[in-house]
Amino acid sequence: MSEHSPTYQPPPDEGLGIRYIDDDLLVVDKPAGLLSVPGRGPDKQDCLSARVQARYPGALPVHRLDLGTSGLLVLARSADMHRALNRLFATRRVEKRYVALVAGRMDAGERTIDLPLIADWPNRPRQMVDHAIGKPSLTRLRVVGYDPALDATRVDLFPETGRSHQLRVHLLAIGHPILGDELYAPPEVFARAPRLLLHAAFLAFFHPSTATELRVESGAPF
Repeated sequence: MSEHSPTYQPPPDEGLGIRYIDDDLLVVDKPAGLLSVPGRGPDKQDCLSARVQARYPGALPVHRLDLGTSGLLVLARSADMHRALNRLFATRRVEKRYVALVAGRMDAGERTIDLPLIADWPNRPRQMVDHAIGKPSLTRLRVVGYDPALDATRVDLFPETGRSHQLRVHLLAIGHPILGDELYAPPEVFARAPRLLLHAAFLAFFHPSTATELRVESGAPF
Protein backbone atom coordinates (compact mmCIF):
# COMPACT_ATOMS: atom_id res chain seq x y z
CA MET A 1 0.00 0.00 0.00
CA SER A 2 1.28 3.46 -0.82
CA GLU A 3 1.66 6.16 1.83
CA HIS A 4 -0.69 8.34 -0.21
CA SER A 5 -3.23 5.60 -0.92
CA PRO A 6 -6.79 6.38 0.24
CA THR A 7 -7.11 2.85 1.60
CA TYR A 8 -5.39 2.24 4.92
CA GLN A 9 -5.28 -1.36 6.09
CA PRO A 10 -3.10 -1.56 9.22
CA PRO A 11 -1.79 -4.94 10.32
CA PRO A 12 -3.73 -6.67 13.12
CA ASP A 13 -2.89 -5.66 16.66
CA GLU A 14 -0.86 -8.57 17.97
CA GLY A 15 0.37 -6.74 21.05
CA LEU A 16 3.12 -4.19 21.55
CA GLY A 17 6.65 -5.22 20.74
CA ILE A 18 8.20 -3.36 23.65
CA ARG A 19 12.00 -3.36 23.45
CA TYR A 20 12.58 -1.08 26.44
CA ILE A 21 10.40 0.55 29.09
CA ASP A 22 10.87 2.56 32.27
CA ASP A 23 8.95 5.30 34.07
CA ASP A 24 10.11 7.91 31.56
CA LEU A 25 9.96 6.36 28.10
CA LEU A 26 9.26 3.35 25.91
CA VAL A 27 10.97 2.00 22.81
CA VAL A 28 8.53 -0.04 20.72
CA ASP A 29 8.81 -2.04 17.50
CA LYS A 30 6.49 -0.60 14.85
CA PRO A 31 5.26 -3.15 12.30
CA ALA A 32 5.38 -2.29 8.62
CA GLY A 33 2.07 -0.92 7.30
CA LEU A 34 1.10 0.83 10.54
CA LEU A 35 1.07 4.62 10.82
CA SER A 36 3.26 6.09 13.56
CA VAL A 37 0.62 8.71 14.47
CA PRO A 38 -3.01 9.20 13.44
CA GLY A 39 -3.72 10.29 9.89
CA ARG A 40 -6.54 12.41 8.56
CA GLY A 41 -9.98 10.84 8.77
CA PRO A 42 -11.62 8.29 11.05
CA ASP A 43 -10.21 5.39 9.03
CA LYS A 44 -6.63 6.36 9.90
CA GLN A 45 -6.83 6.52 13.69
CA ASP A 46 -5.36 3.06 14.28
CA CYS A 47 -1.63 3.72 14.62
CA LEU A 48 1.30 2.84 16.84
CA SER A 49 0.87 5.81 19.17
CA ALA A 50 -2.82 4.98 19.70
CA ARG A 51 -2.02 1.33 20.43
CA VAL A 52 0.63 2.36 22.96
CA GLN A 53 -1.62 4.98 24.56
CA ALA A 54 -4.35 2.37 25.08
CA ARG A 55 -1.97 0.66 27.52
CA TYR A 56 0.15 3.61 28.63
CA PRO A 57 -2.04 6.75 28.67
CA GLY A 58 -0.17 9.95 27.93
CA ALA A 59 2.64 8.35 25.94
CA LEU A 60 3.85 10.74 23.24
CA PRO A 61 5.82 9.74 20.12
CA VAL A 62 9.13 11.58 19.85
CA HIS A 63 9.77 10.85 16.16
CA ARG A 64 8.11 8.96 13.30
CA LEU A 65 8.82 6.15 10.90
CA ASP A 66 7.37 5.97 7.39
CA LEU A 67 4.27 3.81 7.00
CA GLY A 68 6.17 1.02 5.26
CA THR A 69 9.20 1.11 7.58
CA SER A 70 9.33 -1.23 10.55
CA GLY A 71 11.42 -0.93 13.67
CA LEU A 72 12.23 1.11 16.74
CA LEU A 73 10.15 4.11 17.77
CA VAL A 74 10.63 6.13 20.96
CA LEU A 75 7.70 7.46 23.02
CA ALA A 76 7.94 9.69 26.09
CA ARG A 77 5.74 9.12 29.12
CA SER A 78 5.56 12.79 30.21
CA ALA A 79 5.63 16.21 28.61
CA ASP A 80 8.99 17.03 30.23
CA MET A 81 10.55 13.84 28.90
CA HIS A 82 9.04 14.49 25.49
CA ARG A 83 10.79 17.89 25.37
CA ALA A 84 14.09 16.39 26.54
CA LEU A 85 14.01 13.60 23.97
CA ASN A 86 12.96 16.00 21.21
CA ARG A 87 16.09 18.02 21.97
CA LEU A 88 18.26 14.91 21.62
CA PHE A 89 16.79 14.11 18.20
CA ALA A 90 16.86 17.75 17.04
CA THR A 91 20.53 18.16 17.99
CA ARG A 92 21.52 14.81 16.41
CA ARG A 93 22.56 13.20 19.67
CA VAL A 94 20.76 9.95 18.84
CA GLU A 95 22.70 7.21 17.07
CA LYS A 96 20.51 5.38 14.54
CA ARG A 97 21.07 2.38 12.34
CA TYR A 98 18.67 1.07 9.70
CA VAL A 99 18.84 -2.13 7.66
CA ALA A 100 17.70 -2.25 4.03
CA LEU A 101 17.72 -4.66 1.12
CA VAL A 102 18.41 -2.80 -2.12
CA ALA A 103 18.37 -3.72 -5.79
CA GLY A 104 21.60 -4.73 -7.50
CA ARG A 105 25.14 -5.37 -6.39
CA MET A 106 26.89 -2.68 -4.40
CA ASP A 107 30.65 -2.70 -3.96
CA ALA A 108 31.81 -3.80 -0.52
CA GLY A 109 32.86 -1.20 2.00
CA GLU A 110 31.52 2.08 3.31
CA ARG A 111 30.48 5.28 1.63
CA THR A 112 28.77 8.58 2.37
CA ILE A 113 25.79 9.92 0.44
CA ASP A 114 25.72 13.71 0.63
CA LEU A 115 22.79 14.91 -1.47
CA PRO A 116 20.46 17.83 -0.56
CA LEU A 117 16.75 17.04 -0.46
CA ILE A 118 13.55 19.00 -0.92
CA ALA A 119 9.85 18.19 -1.25
CA ASP A 120 8.74 17.35 -4.79
CA TRP A 121 5.66 19.54 -4.42
CA PRO A 122 3.75 18.49 -7.57
CA ASN A 123 4.23 14.86 -6.53
CA ARG A 124 3.78 14.98 -2.76
CA PRO A 125 4.64 13.14 -0.57
CA ARG A 126 7.67 12.38 -2.74
CA GLN A 127 10.98 14.07 -2.03
CA MET A 128 13.81 14.71 -4.49
CA VAL A 129 17.45 15.74 -4.77
CA ASP A 130 17.88 19.46 -5.49
CA HIS A 131 21.42 20.86 -5.49
CA ALA A 132 20.20 24.45 -5.73
CA ILE A 133 17.76 24.78 -2.83
CA GLY A 134 17.65 21.34 -1.18
CA LYS A 135 18.36 20.98 2.55
CA PRO A 136 21.68 19.34 3.50
CA SER A 137 21.15 15.58 3.90
CA LEU A 138 23.82 13.06 4.84
CA THR A 139 23.68 9.27 5.06
CA ARG A 140 26.53 6.92 5.89
CA LEU A 141 26.25 3.46 4.35
CA ARG A 142 27.97 0.13 5.04
CA VAL A 143 27.57 -2.90 2.77
CA VAL A 144 26.75 -6.07 4.70
CA GLY A 145 26.57 -8.56 1.84
CA TYR A 146 25.25 -9.44 -1.60
CA ASP A 147 22.66 -12.15 -2.38
CA PRO A 148 23.14 -13.31 -5.99
CA ALA A 149 19.88 -15.27 -5.94
CA LEU A 150 17.96 -12.08 -5.22
CA ASP A 151 20.40 -9.77 -6.99
CA ALA A 152 20.11 -7.59 -3.89
CA THR A 153 22.53 -6.05 -1.40
CA ARG A 154 21.95 -5.82 2.35
CA VAL A 155 23.16 -2.53 3.78
CA ASP A 156 23.39 -0.80 7.13
CA LEU A 157 22.37 2.87 6.98
CA PHE A 158 23.36 5.59 9.43
CA PRO A 159 21.42 8.82 8.80
CA GLU A 160 23.27 11.89 10.05
CA THR A 161 20.27 14.09 9.21
CA GLY A 162 16.58 13.25 9.45
CA ARG A 163 14.95 14.48 6.25
CA SER A 164 11.65 12.99 5.12
CA HIS A 165 12.26 9.82 3.06
CA GLN A 166 15.99 10.52 3.23
CA LEU A 167 17.22 6.93 3.11
CA ARG A 168 14.83 5.96 0.32
CA VAL A 169 15.71 8.92 -1.91
CA HIS A 170 19.45 8.65 -1.25
CA LEU A 171 19.51 4.98 -2.22
CA LEU A 172 17.46 5.66 -5.34
CA ALA A 173 19.85 8.47 -6.26
CA ILE A 174 22.87 6.16 -6.23
CA GLY A 175 21.08 3.58 -8.36
CA HIS A 176 20.05 1.08 -5.67
CA PRO A 177 16.36 1.59 -4.74
CA ILE A 178 14.99 -0.33 -1.78
CA LEU A 179 13.03 -3.46 -2.63
CA GLY A 180 9.28 -2.99 -2.15
CA ASP A 181 9.41 0.81 -2.26
CA GLU A 182 6.22 1.84 -4.04
CA LEU A 183 7.03 5.56 -4.01
CA TYR A 184 10.54 5.47 -5.41
CA ALA A 185 11.47 2.09 -6.85
CA PRO A 186 10.80 1.14 -10.49
CA PRO A 187 7.81 -1.27 -10.82
CA GLU A 188 10.05 -4.33 -11.15
CA VAL A 189 11.96 -3.50 -7.95
CA PHE A 190 8.77 -2.61 -6.07
CA ALA A 191 7.27 -5.98 -7.04
CA ARG A 192 10.23 -7.94 -5.65
CA ALA A 193 9.07 -7.62 -2.04
CA PRO A 194 5.70 -7.63 -0.25
CA ARG A 195 6.68 -4.55 1.76
CA LEU A 196 9.30 -1.82 1.95
CA LEU A 197 12.45 -3.64 3.07
CA LEU A 198 13.64 -0.95 5.46
CA HIS A 199 13.91 -1.50 9.23
CA ALA A 200 14.98 0.78 12.09
CA ALA A 201 17.26 -1.69 13.86
CA PHE A 202 19.23 0.27 16.47
CA LEU A 203 18.98 3.38 18.64
CA ALA A 204 21.43 4.74 21.21
CA PHE A 205 21.26 7.90 23.29
CA PHE A 206 21.96 9.14 26.79
CA HIS A 207 18.85 8.81 28.94
CA PRO A 208 17.77 12.32 30.02
CA SER A 209 16.93 11.19 33.56
CA THR A 210 19.88 8.93 34.35
CA ALA A 211 22.62 10.25 32.00
CA THR A 212 23.48 6.62 31.20
CA GLU A 213 23.63 5.38 27.63
CA LEU A 214 20.56 3.49 26.45
CA ARG A 215 21.12 1.08 23.54
CA VAL A 216 18.18 -0.75 21.98
CA GLU A 217 18.24 -3.24 19.10
CA SER A 218 15.63 -4.92 16.91
CA GLY A 219 16.45 -7.60 14.36
CA ALA A 220 15.25 -6.97 10.81
CA PRO A 221 12.32 -9.26 9.86
CA PHE A 222 13.73 -9.80 6.37
